[in-house]
Amino acid sequence: MWKWEAERPKGVIVMIHGAAEHHRRYKWLIEMWRCAGYHVIMGDLPGQGTSTRRRGHIKSFEEYITELSTWLTEAEKYDLPLFLLGHSMGGLIAIRALQEKEHDLAGVILSSPCLGLVHRPNRALDIVSRGLNVVSPALMLKSGLSIEMATRNKSVIEIDENDSLYVTKVSIRWYRELVHAVDQANDKQHVFPDVPLLVMQGGDDKIVDKNAVKSWFNRLDSTEKTYKEWAGFYHEIFNEPERDQVFKLALNFADYHLPELPQENWSEST
Repeated sequence: MWKWEAERPKGVIVMIHGAAEHHRRYKWLIEMWRCAGYHVIMGDLPGQGTSTRRRGHIKSFEEYITELSTWLTEAEKYDLPLFLLGHSMGGLIAIRALQEKEHDLAGVILSSPCLGLVHRPNRALDIVSRGLNVVSPALMLKSGLSIEMATRNKSVIEIDENDSLYVTKVSIRWYRELVHAVDQANDKQHVFPDVPLLVMQGGDDKIVDKNAVKSWFNRLDSTEKTYKEWAGFYHEIFNEPERDQVFKLALNFADYHLPELPQENWSEST
């Protein structure tokens, strides 16, 4: 876990990265939040990035939720309005964590949350994976994802192609735990807390099923929720060439939900 502190802080952002990646890929976004007056707390999830645990493998999705809990506990020490921002699998982790335990949050931002996959194994392979999850859960397979599927930003792609921390193989157990967490996120939707929510989704996402995201959002019984689909954007909306627009919307959402600031700039409908 790492902390980046703003000079004149008005809030705290806890960020959760997605599958296969790590916190260093968020350098631009971290600096944008810090310069905008927000402390940022982030770490590498178990089995990813600089984590010492086996890369691409977990025993239980609960490992992610437990790790996030330590980040939130640290963030609460600042005694400032607290926001949770999760991308892709990080968005799924945020959802599952809040379904299990309510936290005092000023708002939640979900970026292309993993609530369904564009490409899933066929029924036969799915059945095989269930069996392997029992007899050989640590068996590693190629993820089937490529950097080019995540973003249209060529500069980001060039950096990622030489990133030794990028996870290219995942275990059978990791996949089964991900699928189970997606099912739980949908089945337990009724216990998601009534907290201001901004969901942003890439319109041309080649990894996460945008229809599953929109369906989850529409079923959510929430006092204040906003959905924004970025037309033509790939999965990593905060890495797309137009990422400044994405950040501006996220920042407006956060600033609007700071209790001590005038609530005049939030332009998106709820």
